[in-house]
Formats: sequence, structure tokens, C-alpha cells
Amino acid sequence: MSTPPFDAVRRSRLASPAILVLEDGRTFTGLAYGALGETFGEAVFTTGMTGYQETLTDPSYHRQVVVQTAPQIGNTGVNDEDDESSKIWVAGYVVRDPARRPSNWRSTGDLGERLAAEGVVGISGIDTRALTRHLRSRGAMRVGISSVDLDPVSLLARVQAAPQMVGADLSAEVSTSDKYTVSAIGEHRYTVAALDLGIKRNVSQRLAARGVTTHIFPASSSIEDLLAVSPDAVFFSPGPGDPATADGPVALAREVMRRQKPLFGICFGSQILGRALGFGTYKLGYGHRGINQPVLDKTTGKVEVTSHNHGFAVDAPLNTVIDTDFGGVEVSHVCLNDNVVEGLRGLEVPAFTVQYHPEAAAGPHDADYLFDRFVELVEKKG
Repeated sequence: MSTPPFDAVRRSRLASPAILVLEDGRTFTGLAYGALGETFGEAVFTTGMTGYQETLTDPSYHRQVVVQTAPQIGNTGVNDEDDESSKIWVAGYVVRDPARRPSNWRSTGDLGERLAAEGVVGISGIDTRALTRHLRSRGAMRVGISSVDLDPVSLLARVQAAPQMVGADLSAEVSTSDKYTVSAIGEHRYTVAALDLGIKRNVSQRLAARGVTTHIFPASSSIEDLLAVSPDAVFFSPGPGDPATADGPVALAREVMRRQKPLFGICFGSQILGRALGFGTYKLGYGHRGINQPVLDKTTGKVEVTSHNHGFAVDAPLNTVIDTDFGGVEVSHVCLNDNVVEGLRGLEVPAFTVQYHPEAAAGPHDADYLFDRFVELVEKKG
């Protein structure tokens, strides 16, 4: 087990002061956590008590300042195995009580030191419960964190000048620049072309475990690019930003469906497919982020405990079959907290989506069966 040296613990006690200012002027004071500096983004909260390393490295959190509602973060340190991408993507990090020392047999480092090494500006020692209640009542909003300018008035001016999440086209900023391949584990059964809008590593790992070789393509790829690998199916990944800006991926999804290729979309990919089918999208008040969201699978009648990370949703009627350019479509999954659409299913085109994360690491794994459903869709089409 690796623990931080004594001087790292001593520095944490003497951390620099920092402030957090929301765009409506609400201000919190605390101590710097991670890198010293200044950062801006959209303030969102996540209720997960575990999996903070997966959260930090999820590209879907690009340009967001993540507030952890769990009171103590960093207990298990960080390791070399659990990252969902090649870097930390969050714009900033907010915790109440950072652990002084990691304690886990898999730990290879300290979370605060990792944040500092990657230049992620954070704040600790604030009342995250009060901040979360504020965001729940006022909605997700722009925020700034600074340990270099402690004047709330000047920081507020820069917060209010920062770009908003509505209208943000971010998938190209997190997508791979070059195509790459993740091979099937064991016997190769099928080939999937995956559009990387902010893909997490566990997606291709869950497919590989089912004998699927996945070719991951940049977000700007064309239908000709995808078809060049002779895919049995196509996958649209999660990702950040406003789906209303993603006209290119929407047009690509329509081309995939015109060719009757089996198609599976997760989160941002679900919103893209929703738009391709003719539905609108809208921004939620404060979004769904955490690992304890109850969702009804209307196909089976089962309720799943699921992992979420989305601030936008598809606007579609819940209890009827909708006629689209690609035949009948119905809402397949619904969030039981607020009736938000959590999945779509084509009745005449081989396509389905979920708004939440069946690939969730560190869990829960209630929805892992959806990758089996994807493979079964390919088998039926074949």
C-alpha cells in the first residue's frame, strides 16, 4: 500500500485559502484542494459514495465543476487501473473533507496529489450539503473556484462572462483523434463501429467480454468511415455538451438507421438518436448524477438501480408508440424519480438507447444486461 509522505500531509493542513463563487453570487470559502489557480465551469453535484476516480476521468464531465455530496473523498487513493480515459476531465473539484491518507491495497497514490499533478483546481472544507441544496433549488449554474484571487466580486464578474453549457458543442474536444481497436476477449463473434463522443473504457471492455471487437472512431467520422470496417452494428457513446449542437452525429445516426444497421446509444448517444428520430432535447434543472437512480425497464417491468451523468434529456411521450421517419418508436425506460425519458426503442428499425450507464464502473451493475441485449439485436439482424 502506498501512502503520501509526511510533508504532503503537513502541506494539506496548511493549504492555501480558496473561494467558490456561483453565478448568482452565492459564495463559499474553504481551502485549496489539488492545483492552485483558478477555474470555471458548470457546477453540478454527484451523489455517488464510491467511484470518484471513474467520475474524474469520465469525459462526460468536461467543463463541469463536480461537487461530491459524500462527505469524505480520497479514502482509497488512486490507482493505475480504474481510469475511464487517459486524463482527468473535470473542470474543477469540490469536496468537504479530503482524506489525509489513502488506505487501500490497490492504491498507488494520493488523490489530492493526482489533481495537482494534472492541474485540476479544487476546493475543500466547504459545506457541500448547503451547496448541493442551493443547486437543487436554483439549478446547475456557472461557477468559479480560485485560490489566487480571493475577491468574490471580481471572481463573480469572470464567472458571469464564462460560457454556458446550453449551446456548448464539446464532443469533438474529448473524442479520439485517430481510430483505434479494442479486440474481443476469447473468440471473436461480432464487429462494432463505435462513435467516440466521449467514450469510457469500460464500454469496449463490456463488449469485448461478449466476443465483440470494437473499432472506436473520432466524432467527426462519416458513414463511409464506419462502414469501412464492415461492422455488424454501430454504437454511439456517452459524452459532454448540449445535444442540440451535435448536427453531424445526428445526421450520421440517420444514415446508420437508413441502412438498418443495429444501433445502440448510451447517454449523449441516446440524445443523439432521439434527435435523429425527430424528438427534441432539453436541459434538466440540475441533472441526474450519481449511482442510485431508480429506472423502470418497461420491456421487463423490472426496476434497476443505475448510474447517471446527464444534464440534458430527450423530450418524448412516455406511454404511446410514436410514428417517426424510421417507423414506430417507444420510450423503453423511465426514471422513477421524475419521469424523465431514460431509453428509446425502435419497433421497426434495429435501434435502442438508454440515457444512463450500463457500463458503470464502479457500479451498480443492474443494467449490464443491456450489452447482452445489444448482442442479441445483432444476432437477430444477422
